[in-house]
Amino acid sequence: MPDPVIVLIEDEPQIRRFLRATLTGQGYRLFEAGTGADGVMEVGSRQPDVVIVDLGLPDMDGLEVIRRIREWTAVPVIVLSARGQERDKVTALDGGADDYLSKPFSAGELLARIRVALRHTAGASHESDEATFKVGELRVDQLHRRVQVGEREIRLTPIEYKLLTTLVHHAGKVVTHQQLLREVWGPAHTEQAHYVRVYMAHLRHKLEGEPARPRYLLTEAGVGYRLTAE
Repeated sequence: MPDPVIVLIEDEPQIRRFLRATLTGQGYRLFEAGTGADGVMEVGSRQPDVVIVDLGLPDMDGLEVIRRIREWTAVPVIVLSARGQERDKVTALDGGADDYLSKPFSAGELLARIRVALRHTAGASHESDEATFKVGELRVDQLHRRVQVGEREIRLTPIEYKLLTTLVHHAGKVVTHQQLLREVWGPAHTEQAHYVRVYMAHLRHKLEGEPARPRYLLTEAGVGYRLTAE
């Protein structure tokens, strides 16, 4: 197996140094670009396994870079964004990014997100036979519509089940409120963000040992939710 290839589109030298040390030290092959235009070209020529893109680039918006990449490839895209840009994160995720990290972030967190992204790529080819999702004590058997925590079988309402399986389908990724509303309740309900909060509270109550400190169903403040995949 050749080492996975990552294209990094980032103009800040100190972040590039940090990421270069982190990623090459873990055996990834890294190609860097300092502008959006160069980044789009690198993605085209390197055919990477993961793309990391900063939203604040000197020549074009990171969102535009994602749009261009998405015209011809489904490669996982992880967005880097400065703190406090929740609207940008949501726009990036709705615009085709798979995940985001807020600066400052730790090497460990970035590497975990990359592992999840690479698993998604590997899993896409044989998704049908992977009908059971497992993490920690939680098991979701989509073939038989069974949900277990440890030995306990958990009874879910149809909407709770749909919400959980939508998160399972995107496990490890952030799913925005909009996306959940669209996929679970349908396009007519995309303004009803409180639906998601209410049902997420029900799910946590049934699945989490400590609903107030969730282990599986994580909140991404102001953006959406993530089902942990590690």
